[in-house]
Parts: sequence; C-alpha cells; structure tokens
Amino acid sequence: MRTSIYKIIEEPIALKQQLVGWGQQFREITFLDSNSFSDEYSNFDCVLAVDAFTSIKTDYHNAFEDLKQYQQTAKDWLFGYLAYDLKNDVEHLESNKFDGLDFPDLFFFQPKKIFLLKGNQLEIQYLKMCDDEIEEDFESIINFAKQDTITSNTIAVQQRISKQSYLDKVVKLLEHIHQGDVYEANFCMEFFAQNAKIDPLEKFLKLNEISQAPFTVFFKNNKQFLLSASPERYLKKEKEILISQPIKGTSKRFADPVEDEISKNNLEQDPKERAENIMITDLVRNDLSHTAQKATVEVKELCGIYSFLQVHQMISTITSKMDPKYAAVDALRTTFPMGSMTGAPKYAAMRIIEKLEETKRGLYSGAVGYFTPDGDFDFNVVIRGILYNEANEYVSFSVGSAITSLSVPEKEYEECLLKAKAMLEVLQQ
Repeated sequence: MRTSIYKIIEEPIALKQQLVGWGQQFREITFLDSNSFSDEYSNFDCVLAVDAFTSIKTDYHNAFEDLKQYQQTAKDWLFGYLAYDLKNDVEHLESNKFDGLDFPDLFFFQPKKIFLLKGNQLEIQYLKMCDDEIEEDFESIINFAKQDTITSNTIAVQQRISKQSYLDKVVKLLEHIHQGDVYEANFCMEFFAQNAKIDPLEKFLKLNEISQAPFTVFFKNNKQFLLSASPERYLKKEKEILISQPIKGTSKRFADPVEDEISKNNLEQDPKERAENIMITDLVRNDLSHTAQKATVEVKELCGIYSFLQVHQMISTITSKMDPKYAAVDALRTTFPMGSMTGAPKYAAMRIIEKLEETKRGLYSGAVGYFTPDGDFDFNVVIRGILYNEANEYVSFSVGSAITSLSVPEKEYEECLLKAKAMLEVLQQ
C-alpha cells in the first residue's frame, strides 16, 4: 500500500531542481520534466521516482515476457527503460558492435518514493512508510541547497565515424533504397570520450536549460546515467487508448525572428522532410494495428510543426484503441523499436543499419518511462541525450538522421551536427 499526501507549491519551477538535487542520494533515480510544454496528453509537469523496493534487470532474451510478468505481479508504479537492442527479442536480429557503456538491455524498478507535480500541486506517494518520514523528506527537499559539484576533467569528445566515412555509408544506404530494399533508414553515429569524469547532475541541468524539451529525463541506476533532452514521445497508454508521436523532420532555430520563421516554413513545405514523416506515420499505423480494435487506428495530426529552443521539428500524432485481449507490455513489444529511429520497412532497415553503424546503440534510441498501478504507461524516445558510465569513465551520445531517396549525404551530415550541438556544448563547458 502507498501512503499519499498533497502539498501546494508556491514555486513549482524551483521545486523541480530541488527534487532532482535531493534525489541524488539514492541509487536509483528517474526524474521526468515536461518543461511546461503544452501537451494535451500529459498527466504531470514533473515526476521524481527514487529508491528501488524491487527491480528487474535483464538482457534482451525473453525480455518483454519477463517485463510483462514483473509488471502484472507488481501492479504498482514502475520506472525504467527499454534499450534499442531489445529488437533482438522481437526479431531475428543480433548486436555484435562495440559497446563502451555496458548498460543492461532492460531495467525497471518499483520506487519507494514518488513525487508527482501538476501545476502547483505536489502529490507524494510512499510505499510502506509513515507520514512522519514523508514530512521530514519534504522539509529536506524545500530546504535543499545544491551540493559541491564533482570536478569534471577536460573532456576530449571524439567522433566515432569520420565525415568521409559517414558520407560513404550514406551512399551505401542510398544504394539499398534505390534497389528497393528499404524506403527509409535512420542512420546514427556516436560521439564519445574516454577517461571522462563529469558531474551528471550539473551536466543535466545545463542541458535542460539550453533545450527545455518536453520529455526530459535524468536517469540513474547506480553508476549508469542518462541525461536526455528528448522532444519525442514514443508511446503512451491511457486506459484503452494508445498515442504515438513520431518526429521526422528538423530545421535550425535562428535568433532573428524573420530568419526563424523562414526556417520553420521551409521545414513545413520541404518534400523530403514530409516524405520522411509520412512514411514513418504509416509504419506507426501498422505497428498500432497489431493490438488495436478493428478500424480504430487514426492519424490525429499529420506533419505538425513544433518549435523548441534548439530546433523546429515535424511531429505527427497517431492513436488507436487497444483490444482488451492484449496486455500493456504487448503494446510495447509490437511497436518496439519505434519507427522514427529505425526506418521502413522496419525489419529490413534494422538489418541494414546494424551492418553500417559502428557501435551498439544500447539505451540511445530506446525509451524511458513508467507504468502506473492500473497498467497505463508513458515512454519517450531516448535522443538528444548523454549517456555516462561512471565506473569505466565513458561518456557517449549519438545522433542520426533519416535517409530517403531524396537525401543529400552532405546535408544529412549537417543535420547530425545540428543535433549534436547541445550535447557538445554541455560536455565541453
């Protein structure tokens, strides 16, 4: 049983930093921040979950079935992630690339302590604990003062694939497209640093400050960290409704309002970007149909343009009504990995990009989120994020773009560098 109390918060924005700072004392942390982004599907402005009561950690073998059993047995809040390489559990695929991070393929935990902020109301839910402990912790949170930061060393970020190698690989992908093997493939490359010592909280706060994305995450599992300023929702379940919001299409922001508006309008009208988005929208429609009631898959918005601090993005929204014979985890298993990070057709795209990419994706292009006690869930897409293994002092982030028949390799490379800008800026400060 959970004990719940409610607090009225005078300064919700300030409370967010106090929550994530106070949470650093725990071995397991999931902090989710919408950054006040207006979204009709959002339930909370901010969530903090800490301190595992139970947990599940596994590689990809039988991972979705193990997660289903864990979720149906716990019937409680669960927070965690699905790494990209769970693709190997749903398809006959493998991942034998270099992995400097060494994160498990799947990790979820049942938190002892949860904080749910909406507007100026904070709901605090504790598992098997007394009201006095809640009050003591709340006092510690509102009086929290930032601790001394860990001294970061100079980080020499390297690019895993050279520019020329990237261009050559995109040309190979275009050959596959022209041969009809795939229509679209999301090709990614890693930036990394070895012997790196960073303060994860400090880097997260800087990344969030310059990005302010709606699906921002600070995640910690002991020595493993994710700091993500993701703008993209992968999949949400609310009762019988599933909502997916793939992003395909990116353009630069400009300080000059006229230039910025031109960039936004160019994105909206760009035939290549629209083709990318529509192909993935169609893929998501097909994915959702696997668990949907008949004739309930619907495109709510096609190629909508949304502006974030760093970039303009093209986003579509697709919904369905789940057939009651399927469990919550079935909706994840039949749609994972998300089409925006793979390509179309999905299986063929994943096979090809596995051959061309130099590193194992791991948590990058996976998903972080939560299950509620009644089996609803909400998951983001892990992009625009820094991954850090404190134990082996390895820092990594990856970026990618969708390659279609209209792609110009040089422009795709420039798009990757645009997406890398925020993470580079944060790491090299």
